[in-house]
Amino acid sequence: MQSQRDYVLRTVEERGIRFVQLWFTDVLGTAKAVNITPAELENALDEGMTFDGSSIDGFSRVQEADVLARPDPKTFQLLPWHGRDESVARVFCDIFNLDGTPFEGCPRHALRRTLERARSAGYTFFAAPEVEYFYFADADPSRAPRGLDSGSYFDLSLADRSSDLRRKTVLVLEEMGIPVEHAQHEDAPSQHEIDLRYTDALTMADTVMTVRLVAKEIARRDGVHASFMPKPLAGVQGSGMHTHVSLWRGEHNAFADPDDPYGMSATAYRFAAGLLHHAQEITAVTNQWINSYKRLVSGYEAPVHIGWARNNRSALVRLPVVKHGKVGSTRLEYRAPDGACNPYLAFAVILAAGLEGIEQGYELPTEADANLFALSEAELHAKGIDPLPSSLKEAVDAMERSKLLFDTLGEHVFEWFIRNKREEWAAYRSDVSQYELDRYLPNL
Repeated sequence: MQSQRDYVLRTVEERGIRFVQLWFTDVLGTAKAVNITPAELENALDEGMTFDGSSIDGFSRVQEADVLARPDPKTFQLLPWHGRDESVARVFCDIFNLDGTPFEGCPRHALRRTLERARSAGYTFFAAPEVEYFYFADADPSRAPRGLDSGSYFDLSLADRSSDLRRKTVLVLEEMGIPVEHAQHEDAPSQHEIDLRYTDALTMADTVMTVRLVAKEIARRDGVHASFMPKPLAGVQGSGMHTHVSLWRGEHNAFADPDDPYGMSATAYRFAAGLLHHAQEITAVTNQWINSYKRLVSGYEAPVHIGWARNNRSALVRLPVVKHGKVGSTRLEYRAPDGACNPYLAFAVILAAGLEGIEQGYELPTEADANLFALSEAELHAKGIDPLPSSLKEAVDAMERSKLLFDTLGEHVFEWFIRNKREEWAAYRSDVSQYELDRYLPNL
């Protein structure tokens, strides 16, 4: 049987590929790439490509700059939007130190370590995100964002520019071998959603990065802008990335139990309890921007409080009702993340929190069967329901106290992430916004 490495080399030769992009991300999830010609590909696959890590956010210090990008040949894929005369492919990379050890600043390694922790307990971790985003006429920050449509939830638009862009994006993803479960117009004007078919979490993290790039590239080629900013518009809902997760033991869904009244196993309940128990600690990673907390407010469908429910979308953790005969679809839904997170780190901390619940035998609190948005603070307190962090500062404070996050991300990523986010918060606090000028300058 031909090795994956040989398949890549043969495909590049047979398809006349002119460039191969080596993709990876920095700690914040910003896409990075090194472009190489086919002549360099074999060496890159065998030895990796050396580059200056000190120039990448969260990577090396100047005195230990060089690192290796090693392609993962299983992720090789052609980029369909490039023409035949400029055929381009991409492959995701893991980052290593020059001595061959995994580089501690590589987000892909952080997820791999956590997946190995699950694997050692007999589990494979699967994820299926619902990726929401907006289309705007441009990305000019000097003026208010201008959407491309005035549609709302599930609107059917046959000749709508943004719906055409969404359809083209889905077709490109399918051509790249990325299965899309469904796509739709979301609730806010010019807001859209692409739901991805579940797969293992490492593949899915690569897929989320690909979806973001493909959506932006297809929009750019049409002269517009696709944005995964969590809350680009006031007065309407923001863009989340509700993530459905499950653990499997071989061919068996470890979250399923046909003897339970709701079809959920003790493993699933404890995983959910782990998510609730550690929710405040992991929020800085699943919602890593100041703007993320403009989405996590009452009244716009995003979770605000740490509760769970089976059929209550105001809850942070949802246990969706399983269709009859569909035991394999048993899953949990974690509703806090947004599509601007680093998916490698987000999936790592979600999995780590759930595993902690299983290993420590956490018990679920009482189900939040009421509309949490409608309850007063006193009523929430009486039910033992705490709030999620309401700002990036609160989230980073909770993260900094977390041994679970330190162990999951590793010292390098953990300390750099906190330092970076504190700098972001300090810059935000010292800025004078247009809101303040409009509200105070004429009257004070």
